[in-house]
Amino acid sequence: MEEAILVVAGLMEVSARTAPKAKGEDFIEVRTLHGEQKDAVGREMKKIGESRGSDGFIRDGENVLDSDAIVLIGLLRHPGLGTNCRACGYEGCNEFNSKSSRGEFAGPNCAHRLVDLGIAAGSAAKTAAMHNVDNRVMYRAGVAARQLALVDSNICYGIPLSARGKNIFFDRKRS
Repeated sequence: MEEAILVVAGLMEVSARTAPKAKGEDFIEVRTLHGEQKDAVGREMKKIGESRGSDGFIRDGENVLDSDAIVLIGLLRHPGLGTNCRACGYEGCNEFNSKSSRGEFAGPNCAHRLVDLGIAAGSAAKTAAMHNVDNRVMYRAGVAARQLALVDSNICYGIPLSARGKNIFFDRKRS
């Protein structure tokens, strides 16, 4: 079963990589983790949850630990699109390009490039579903992956994967 999950994870990477992107420019980072690296993400999520008093991080961390693999999809550092649309909150792309911040996620991030990230994540999740692999898009997994320096992305999502008799991402307690 693990081999089948890793094949689907590879297909998810292809889906994310080939998803449409603004101006055809690719700033998407994709990586699959399994085994100890995957477990490190789950443990980090639980650690973050305990330090913040966040049941969501703890619950999602348990899901990652129970999963077979996790596909990380992130948005790398990038320039503004060049449209001066101001969706990022700055007067134009030149101002956007001169700014930098760090935190749970780095930024600023161009709204168009963030849409690229969403399309890539959605395409990858669709691919998992098409192959009957249970999955859940988790921003919290991306936070942990960034804190562990497993990605170079400004912002990252994790998509844990599972193939069991019952979906481990269903009937979760709310957070």
